[in-house]
Amino acid sequence: MHIVRARPEDAATLTPIAFDAKRHWGYPESWIESWRELLTIRPEFIASHETYSAIIESQTVGFYGLRCDGGKLQLAHLWVLTAAMRRGVGRALFAHALEQARALGFQSLEIESDPNAEGFYQRMGARRTGATTTEVEGQRRELPVLSYEFPGKEKGDPRTDRLNQPTPNH
Repeated sequence: MHIVRARPEDAATLTPIAFDAKRHWGYPESWIESWRELLTIRPEFIASHETYSAIIESQTVGFYGLRCDGGKLQLAHLWVLTAAMRRGVGRALFAHALEQARALGFQSLEIESDPNAEGFYQRMGARRTGATTTEVEGQRRELPVLSYEFPGKEKGDPRTDRLNQPTPNH
């Protein structure tokens, strides 16, 4: 697997990945449809945000996108095809996102997570800092908000120097 910078013309490939990954959790199709705008990746998003794709044997199997909002860096997207789950793709993409966040000079990364993905982010070192309440078809949903804080913020700390190293294939 290698991770490469996504191009605006990749939007048509990335959008179905987001939909497939969201469907993995068994949500009703009417909910998926209500999230169409959130799950649709537009060329403009890719052009203006740090967006990277995971490639295995010439196939895009996942991606992430970062967004800066109010001085905070947010993980706007992290999706993996269902067929590629449990193969380390999500871990690799998240680690790459952390490297990019650190290279951009941020000390933390904020994540508004699907409730089903909260455990993944916690295993990756993020901690829950709050929640956002939404409603879908009259049902209340609580979306966990997590934060990944970079350890060892001092320059020269060997725990963080590796985060600033370029990664192969990007």
